Amino acid sequence: MSKRHIGFSLFTVVMLAVLLGLGFWQLQRRVEKHALIAALDERLAAAPVPLPSASSWSTLTPSTDEFRRVTFAATYARLPDAMVYSSGSAVREDVSGPGTWAFLPARLAGGETIAVNAGFVQNTMQDRAQQDRAVARLVTGQPVTLTGYIRFPERAGTMTPAENPAKRLWFVRDHLAMARALGWGEGGKTVAPFYIDLESPVHDSGIPKPGPLKVHLKDDHLQYAITWFTLAAAVVIAFGVWWRAQRRS
Repeated sequence: MSKRHIGFSLFTVVMLAVLLGLGFWQLQRRVEKHALIAALDERLAAAPVPLPSASSWSTLTPSTDEFRRVTFAATYARLPDAMVYSSGSAVREDVSGPGTWAFLPARLAGGETIAVNAGFVQNTMQDRAQQDRAVARLVTGQPVTLTGYIRFPERAGTMTPAENPAKRLWFVRDHLAMARALGWGEGGKTVAPFYIDLESPVHDSGIPKPGPLKVHLKDDHLQYAITWFTLAAAVVIAFGVWWRAQRRS
């Protein structure tokens, strides 16, 4: 067998191993995705539990606590709020089109700060005054019982626009960056490492608009696996045709 035959055979074996590996990896990802969907659905459907104590906040993780429903009493602080641009929502079926999420700092009885996404504001121009009017209704100085979902901050991508502190406008849900820029932790107050997506109460005006979440995770892993396995089969067929032609010659 010539070096050319050996080289092409080895190349085929490597390609086959890579394609089969990718196919089986997608099947494993599908199993993991289904387990994640089941876990998230269970958390979203569960009755709300008391907010974890501040002493345990450092132990909370996205894998075990994201979307956990909680209930607690807090007072919206008289501090600058932030708005986060959104073109729609993957977890709110009642939200579509451009607008902003209203992020407000709230104080717990112990003095800790919780960032609360109080809901959606239909705000196509990211108008600061429009959101100021919307959130002013919430900041009464009185404690209120809030029910919502634990969420963790997002990371900005390479194409994410920079925040506009003067307008108090962000493009990712990074409440810790908001807290640093807007003084939500003033006086050394602890800011929770998570924020709350508010479910209730809903203000009489309906603005900002909180609501229940429903996770829709993309599950294309089976299609991807079939694609990789099909390509692997094509490599085998192509090699067989080439090998047969070589034998004849």
